[in-house]
Amino acid sequence: MYTEEYKRKLVSPEQAALAVPDGGTLIHGLTMAEPPALLGAIAARVASGGLGELTVYSLLPTETACKSILAPELADQVRAYTWFVSACDRDLVDEGVDDFIPCHFHQVPRLIEDGPPLDVCVTTVSAMDAHGFFSLGTANDFTSTAARKAHKLILEVNHNMPRVFGQSHIHISEVDLIVENHVPVRPYLDAPPKEEDCIIGRKIAEMIPDGATLQLGVGSLPGALAECLMDHKDLGIHTELFSPVMVKLIKAGVVNGRRKSIHPHLHVYTVAQGGPDMLEFMHDNPAMASFPVSYVNDPRVVAQNQRMISVNCLLQVDLTGQCNAEFLAGHQISGTGGQLDFVRGAYDSPGGMSILAFRSTARDGKISRVVPRLETGAAVTTPRMDAHFLVTEHGVVNLKGKSTKQRAQAIIALAHPDHRDQLQREARRLHLA
Repeated sequence: MYTEEYKRKLVSPEQAALAVPDGGTLIHGLTMAEPPALLGAIAARVASGGLGELTVYSLLPTETACKSILAPELADQVRAYTWFVSACDRDLVDEGVDDFIPCHFHQVPRLIEDGPPLDVCVTTVSAMDAHGFFSLGTANDFTSTAARKAHKLILEVNHNMPRVFGQSHIHISEVDLIVENHVPVRPYLDAPPKEEDCIIGRKIAEMIPDGATLQLGVGSLPGALAECLMDHKDLGIHTELFSPVMVKLIKAGVVNGRRKSIHPHLHVYTVAQGGPDMLEFMHDNPAMASFPVSYVNDPRVVAQNQRMISVNCLLQVDLTGQCNAEFLAGHQISGTGGQLDFVRGAYDSPGGMSILAFRSTARDGKISRVVPRLETGAAVTTPRMDAHFLVTEHGVVNLKGKSTKQRAQAIIALAHPDHRDQLQREARRLHLA
């Protein structure tokens, strides 16, 4: 029965693109779930003049989207919005071609539900199983919500997208059109750790107790931290982002989830980013549990995990404890994402803690990431009232309960020694010393 329905809905990318209406609104899958055949066909239709006044919503778009539907030459006919700026659309945001929407990641599904009508959702999914279900694979996040709100749901089926469990399934009865495109899924990998990351990783590993549940953010630090956790026992995963370093910890027996207070034995995530080895590990693995970001990142849900440890990275912190992870030199370069979701959830967890880590300097030591005040107009990703533990290669500090003067002195101690005297002078000027 399902095979026949599948065949009836199977079309070419060009035929599927005809389902997108003039003046319509489109949401596409996130990072590794961006559907290249569909986005390419829709972009070609725009370029040919067959489709106009299209509104597109993205989050962390990759080259797949940025070289097709978000290409600058289509800007006259495509109004683009992004919930999280990526390396490939920063210039588009600066030029006003792409418009940034500040938000917390866990609230994006509600923004979709409460927002204007949604005409089309397109995303890459796994092959259909015998019961008529596709899996969202690497990207549940807001896509599961968009898929069910959209007037038209168009899936790009790729045998290389893993089939996972949790709340990750879309039934063929919910689908309008299907395109097949069995190409390698574009990898999404972090840079290798630097020496400072390894020092920071060792400091953080000492803070993490056996039996803790982990959330690890993006960047090179999680790779360094994983190497320092190999002697830990019974760790669990409840994370926004599932990554190759987590696969390494699971295979080593460090992560088994047996002491988790919710979803024991399951590796809970909403987005996965990595390479082919990670996808192979995830495929048909009963321990992989994918849920919408409105659940995974909800601070109230995060806090239900006992000993919840959240580890994320910063670009800057000022002497009051305001933390910036998304704004640099006058430019929006990323977004809030789920950082504050987990900062708050982890702190409210019994025995939990939030850790924000950063290298103390940039540009070969010339620029201090500890600053007197964040620059005018800079985003505050984590407010000073929420910041818990800060870590650099020079130390660890708990800001909770400290006065403004106490925290300023503690934060200066995290800075590189070459910059501390200047920071002390600024602290006195600001009446923080």
